[in-house]
Amino acid sequence: MSQHPVPQHPADWPAPGPIDLARHDAPHPSSSTEWWYVNSHFRTETGRELSLFASFFRIIKGRDPQTQELQHAHSVTWALTDRASGKYYTESRVDKDAPRLGLQKLDRGEGTQDKRLRRAIRELLERGQVPHPDVMFKGEVFVDPQHLHLDFDGLTFDRESDGSYALHLRHDRLAVGVDLRFAPQKTPVRHGEDGVVRGASGEDMFYYFVPRCAVSGAVLLPGGPEAIASGQGWYDHEFGLHQGQTDDRKPGQNIGWNWLGIQLEDGRELSAYAMLDEDTGANLGSLAVLIGADSQRQSWKEFALTPGAVWSSSRTFHDYPIEWTLQVPGAAIELRITADVSDQEFITVISKPAFWEGRCSVTGTIDGTPVAGLAYLERSGQGGINDLDGFFSAVGRQVRRSVDALIPHHPTWEQVRDLISGPHRPEAMQGVDVDQFARTLIKPVREIVDRGGKSWRSYAALACCDVVGGDSREYVQWLAMPELMHVGSLIVDDVQDRSTVRRGGPTAHLIYGEPLAINAGTACYFMGQKLLIGKDMSAANKLRLYDLYFESLRAGHAGQAFDLDGLTAEMPRAVEDGGGDWLEPRVLAVHRLKTAVPAASLARMGALVGGGSEAQIDGVGRFFESVGLAFQIIDDVLNLRGFKGNLKDRGEDIAHGKVTLPVVKGMARLERDQRQWLWDTVRSMPQDRQVIEQTIALLEGCGAIQACEDEARELVEAAWTALDPLVEPSMPKVMLRAFGWYVLERHY
Repeated sequence: MSQHPVPQHPADWPAPGPIDLARHDAPHPSSSTEWWYVNSHFRTETGRELSLFASFFRIIKGRDPQTQELQHAHSVTWALTDRASGKYYTESRVDKDAPRLGLQKLDRGEGTQDKRLRRAIRELLERGQVPHPDVMFKGEVFVDPQHLHLDFDGLTFDRESDGSYALHLRHDRLAVGVDLRFAPQKTPVRHGEDGVVRGASGEDMFYYFVPRCAVSGAVLLPGGPEAIASGQGWYDHEFGLHQGQTDDRKPGQNIGWNWLGIQLEDGRELSAYAMLDEDTGANLGSLAVLIGADSQRQSWKEFALTPGAVWSSSRTFHDYPIEWTLQVPGAAIELRITADVSDQEFITVISKPAFWEGRCSVTGTIDGTPVAGLAYLERSGQGGINDLDGFFSAVGRQVRRSVDALIPHHPTWEQVRDLISGPHRPEAMQGVDVDQFARTLIKPVREIVDRGGKSWRSYAALACCDVVGGDSREYVQWLAMPELMHVGSLIVDDVQDRSTVRRGGPTAHLIYGEPLAINAGTACYFMGQKLLIGKDMSAANKLRLYDLYFESLRAGHAGQAFDLDGLTAEMPRAVEDGGGDWLEPRVLAVHRLKTAVPAASLARMGALVGGGSEAQIDGVGRFFESVGLAFQIIDDVLNLRGFKGNLKDRGEDIAHGKVTLPVVKGMARLERDQRQWLWDTVRSMPQDRQVIEQTIALLEGCGAIQACEDEARELVEAAWTALDPLVEPSMPKVMLRAFGWYVLERHY
């Protein structure tokens, strides 16, 4: 949206001078992109403080093949913020032609660049579906070409004969909506260079806004309707990329922006925007505009909008600033903008796949005079997660924050009390030294947790809550639970296996000694139990959660017992008969019990609290069991074919004498003399690089390694085929589909 003067603009754009709202609020035939936007802050007669924004979009999608008339696609995004409860209600409705348009965007290379996410989205779009929370219009869309009258499947925005604006929104499932009237109290103001700004695609746009309107009407909330006692609103309108002009954005260019609309208590308003190239950080345009109480406009190109504290989403795992400082040196403006609700993230595939837009409070000074007010701030792009590697890195960071909340390095007396017993058992703390507890129980655990690791186990429970229609934000504390279960097993396994390296550093028992390491690792299993809480959880559900939680621990320990004992005693028989149908299930049992069953239990826990049906709970459980099994199979494959970045030495399992799935499949495929050589070599734990490579070549040559990869793929695809019809199309479903491929195609 930078200033971008062009010698000539379409004839239906506003001429110099006052803007005729009756004419220019109407659609502009020359524009291929146009939207109408409002926001408002209001107080109900019961004293509730609420804020709302709504955007009605219209873009050219082509021409009628018969008449050659332009055809448009339409969409609506709106959200209602309840300051006291912290609720953020959102709705996104998109065009009935959205699947076809989405496929065209994918074909142009737009959107996420992660190949697995693109495949998962394409799979939905080719079925004529769009992922929730986006919902396709069921009814018709009407846009009056002569004046502002928008009816987008029952969501309406109109300019009335008296010059006011009427807004009607309803979200039936959430039981929220508004009927608002915006009465302009100031004349329209041009943004940018006399109204011309640069749009998100690099095109010229015309942008004007009415910075203050009196707002009246009613709001519908889950508890029922409430009348509005007082309110103020904002209206803006933007249109452009006229016919004959092309999108001059560079191919593959990612553009992000921050936008502010501030209404001060002294009757002034301030709007500011800054657009940038996300890849290079280059400023693509910025402007701050101050409107006086008398409607006079002043603007400055030079200003700084600096982010402060950050909030992290537990659904997309994006980070969003929730505190900002706005400084306009040329006007002696210094304002602090603070989100009234941290979680005002709007998830939609329209904006890859989310943006933050919400209510903020403003304090500060202008020319030394204290000011205060309310604002809407929108942040799109900038630091988003572009692929699944980045996504799981972000999940890992959030997992470590969750662990830190439960077992901080320096816990309080109350935190230690809750870890040992609970708030109702203070007597258990008699004689307890908090520092000693942290040193002997927390430090060995945090030693491994803080190094980071694969976080897909932690993601499983939250994703499965959302994929069945639940709200994982109520269970964000669960992120620590799978990590603690896993780290506990790693610490103990390392003692049992005499391992020396874990997650790039020395194992816990080498640092703290075996007795403390074993005790701390075991304690991890019980720390996670403290997290099995949630809003309005029934006693029956809590009992089922406990059953699933301990089922995963029982399975994991059974698998570890089998793994420790190994299959050495069975291999002479396998040399004789190849193993056939009996040896491979023995190896898979270890993988299933140690990894797959715990993953399945976590998935079922998430679907349970998400309100899933029994079929859905079982479906996500079976999917994650298959993914967990595939994960370990691919781990065996990568050990022989090599990990990305040489994370482990190629053929390390052979050097350690492990009977892995490729070895077992090889036994079933080789002649007897080759089987004998293979087993003799593996049990000798060869350290000679040439011998290890010769063994790998033998397994590759007989197709054993490829057979493992094929089996992993078949497991995941079969489980997905069973789960697919059980869950509605949604962004969590897209993520789960892509995650299955991610496990199969990973290289580390």
